[in-house]
Amino acid sequence: MQISGKPDKHGVSATPARSPRQAREVLRDLARQAEQEVMGVTMASMDELTLLSNRHGFTTLAQLALDACQRLEVPATLLFFDLDDFKHINYLYGRAEGDNALKTFADVLRIAFRESDVIGRLGGDEFVALLTGSNAVDLNAIKARLLEILDERNATMRRGYDIRFSIGQIEFDAVAHRTVEELLENAKL
Repeated sequence: MQISGKPDKHGVSATPARSPRQAREVLRDLARQAEQEVMGVTMASMDELTLLSNRHGFTTLAQLALDACQRLEVPATLLFFDLDDFKHINYLYGRAEGDNALKTFADVLRIAFRESDVIGRLGGDEFVALLTGSNAVDLNAIKARLLEILDERNATMRRGYDIRFSIGQIEFDAVAHRTVEELLENAKL
């Protein structure tokens, strides 16, 4: 039994906050601490440049999505993208312009895909999108949609180069791909 105000053997006191104001201050401090922890987790899983999920964030979210697809017995397809001539853009126009190209492409992916799709930047000029509830997607239709959006951006920005990309896909197979990492490995990124 602990007597109010006297610390126990661990130095913990059972003295409650002395006023409602003090109690509110304690709650505010706890809320701030929780917000900081959530922000830390968010920042650790987000690519700072593009504000898409980074590799860690993508694999975490994509694994949750694949687990749901397995439970619900719905298909999933992984699309993977590489920017064409990205090293050339960096070399000719500088790293800042290369960063702008990456941000532009990330914006295009955000616009083109559903909120339920998991999109991420794996690093460098490699991007991925996991489409849940989709199998054998029409790559030509997806590429045409992305190019339509990119053409608008390319025309508006007049940078001296056009952003272009290569695209591939692999369908999720629960037997062959137990994890999203195995799916990524089979995609040969």
